[in-house]
Amino acid sequence: MKILVMDLTHGGVKIAISLAKKGEKVYCHDIYNTLKDIDKQMLEIYDVELIQLEDLNEFKGNLKVICPVHLPLSNENIMKYNPDLNYTFITHHQSIAEILADWGQDIDKIEITGVKGKTSCAFMLKEILIDYNPLLLSSLGAIIYENKKETILQKNISITPANIKESIDLADKFANPICNGKNKNQIYGCAIFESSLGATGIGDVGLLTNIIEDYPIAKNRLSASIAKKQIFNCNIVCCEKESLDMYYNEITHEKINSFSLEDKAANLYVNAVDYSLDETRIEIIYNDIKTKNGEVINGEITVKTFAPGSHHVLNVLGVVGTALSLNMDENKIINGLKNYKGIPGRTNKKNIENITVIEEINPGINTKAIEASINMLPDDSSYVISIGGDYGITCEEIDENSVAELINNSNEDIILTGEVGRSILNKVNGKIKFIANPNKVYDFAVENNKNLLFIYRSDYKKLSKR
Repeated sequence: MKILVMDLTHGGVKIAISLAKKGEKVYCHDIYNTLKDIDKQMLEIYDVELIQLEDLNEFKGNLKVICPVHLPLSNENIMKYNPDLNYTFITHHQSIAEILADWGQDIDKIEITGVKGKTSCAFMLKEILIDYNPLLLSSLGAIIYENKKETILQKNISITPANIKESIDLADKFANPICNGKNKNQIYGCAIFESSLGATGIGDVGLLTNIIEDYPIAKNRLSASIAKKQIFNCNIVCCEKESLDMYYNEITHEKINSFSLEDKAANLYVNAVDYSLDETRIEIIYNDIKTKNGEVINGEITVKTFAPGSHHVLNVLGVVGTALSLNMDENKIINGLKNYKGIPGRTNKKNIENITVIEEINPGINTKAIEASINMLPDDSSYVISIGGDYGITCEEIDENSVAELINNSNEDIILTGEVGRSILNKVNGKIKFIANPNKVYDFAVENNKNLLFIYRSDYKKLSKR
């Protein structure tokens, strides 16, 4: 069977080379015309042939087409050039699952997807699993932890499915000189993979954080909820109950553990919560949690962690459900979450001179996230709130009209900043302060002795280069 790998921009090169190494006959199509010279050379080394779609008219027999779930490629695109071709479609996620079918049989593997909260959940789980030397792929990089020491394998790496394989290859390269021929799992004993649009299914547990927004993908042919449905290929799935009920009520899966802030019909829910900007105390009840070891467990657990808002507490519930699904000891869960202090450059709290700063920097910030962040503040008017961001960060763009309406209905002291802030400025009523450079917002807060809630839609690595 011939294989055609589509989309060399989002991991197709890695997939093509991995399959070629297995002896498959692989072709590639550079649909976005972004192929770098070094990647082209690598494809040539492994005898991977670049083609145009019209070249399919010369193909005979069977063809497997591998493309990312977001790529707007249809049956008509293939039949246009060769209506007699016997072809099948699989996603990049499915291809990585096939490539890694025999990998990691003796370690715990977690896959994380969802609209919001993926990175926060990944780092909370890292703290819980820190004694097992986790390998972590997140939007902040591919990282390995050895005896609690962090080694960044690659910083600027996307959370496409192909980079799960890339992270494993990087970790093996890191582990080889240390292991001296011994089992690499002595270096990394578990793996946590964040993925943007779904999951491969290699996870012992798959965590679906939420579907807060079901934004369109693939030129409106698909939606985020359809792409993220791939999480149900994992052995156990932890899923927000509201998302489960709304989008996946037809799913048949023997091991689903749901979680919810309010719905007591969920397998795991909040009994009580005491919010704090420093450390929130959360009482959690869990019933009929299905575990990796085949047990069904019930109980209560109280955790204290950095979770100043309800959206952060929802992330904690997903993480606790995931850890319980792996039969993790409750003390490891409690201690791991206590050690979680937020993520520098994402959601965190810090002091700058005379003020307190809470940062909510995220590529996927939307109106609901902004509202949730504002709601976590005390009622003493000691905070100025900055809202802004960059465009072109994720598939879904921010709803400016909705944010403007939120600002119009708010009595808070608000500053707009960045590209997003400049555009929203024209849609709000009344006079709102605008500071073009987001870094200058911190200076303003310090000079006016005001604590700052800094809400910014961006990749931190981009913001930090300003």
